[in-house]
Amino acid sequence: MAAMKVAALQMVSTPEVAQNLATARRLIEQAASQGSELVALPEYFCLMGLKDRDKLAIAEPDVGDAHDASAAPMQAMLADAAKAHGLWLIGGTLPIHAPLADRVFNATLVYGPQGQRVARYDKVHLFCFDDGTQRYDEGATLTPGTQPVAFELVNRAGEAWRVGLSVCYDLRFPELFRRLGQAPDGQPRPCDLIVLPAAFTHTTGLAHWEVLLRARAIENLCHVLAPAQGGLHVNGRRTFGHSLAIDPWGQVLAAQPEGEGVVLAELSQAHEHTLRQQLPALSHRVF
Repeated sequence: MAAMKVAALQMVSTPEVAQNLATARRLIEQAASQGSELVALPEYFCLMGLKDRDKLAIAEPDVGDAHDASAAPMQAMLADAAKAHGLWLIGGTLPIHAPLADRVFNATLVYGPQGQRVARYDKVHLFCFDDGTQRYDEGATLTPGTQPVAFELVNRAGEAWRVGLSVCYDLRFPELFRRLGQAPDGQPRPCDLIVLPAAFTHTTGLAHWEVLLRARAIENLCHVLAPAQGGLHVNGRRTFGHSLAIDPWGQVLAAQPEGEGVVLAELSQAHEHTLRQQLPALSHRVF
C-alpha cells in the first residue's frame, strides 16, 4: 500500500477574517504543492477575536454545497481551495449559526477534491478553565454538538480511509474516540485517522497536549493529525501550537513548535494493519 501525504496547517490567526483566509489559502497551496492529499486547518483558523463574542458577528449560515461567497465567504473559500487543488480539506473550525441568537456552533467542515461538502462536525465538549488568573468558558458563546462524525475518503492510490473528526477539548474524552470507531449500527469500524484541530492554551498544552494525542493514537491504533493555533495573538492570548502527526504506535512523525507553517507527514495503512495484527487490542475490548 502507498503512503498518503497529509498536512496539518499551523496558524497564528488574527482578528481580521480576510487576512486569516488569505493566510489559510496560501498555506493550503503550499501543502498542495508538496503533494498533500489531505490538508487540515486549525480551530478558529478564520478568527481569533479581541473578545470571545467577536465570533458571533462573523458567523455564517450553513450553506452546504451552495458555495455562496456573499452569504458564506469562509465556506466558499474552503470549497474553492479544495477544488482548486484537488484535495481533501478539513476546515479547522468556523462559527455557524445556532438556534439561539447569542450562540454559534464551533463547526468543522470537510470538503472533497471536487469542492463538495462531505461532512460537518459540531464540537461536542465545551472548554472551561479557571486557575484564578486565566478564565475561559466556551459555553458563554457556543452551542455544543451532539453527535460523533466520521467520513470516508478514497486516496489517490485507491485506499479507503475512515477519518474521525474531533476538536480541541474533545481530546480529553476518550469515549468520543471509541464511538468514532463504531458504525451507526454499533459494530466495530475503527478509524484509520483522527483529525483534531485545536487552539490549546499554552498552560494546558504544555502539560497535556502531546501525551493525550499520543494516547488517542495508541489506544485506537490509528493515525492522529492535529493542526493547531501556535503563538502570541493580537488579543494577548498565547496558544500552544505543536501541530503534530502521529502514527498508530504513538510515534510523532512530524511537528512544529510555534509559528505559522505546514507540518507534512506520510501515513501508511500497511503499517497500521501490521500493528493491528501484531497487537489486536481493538478486538480484545470487553466494554
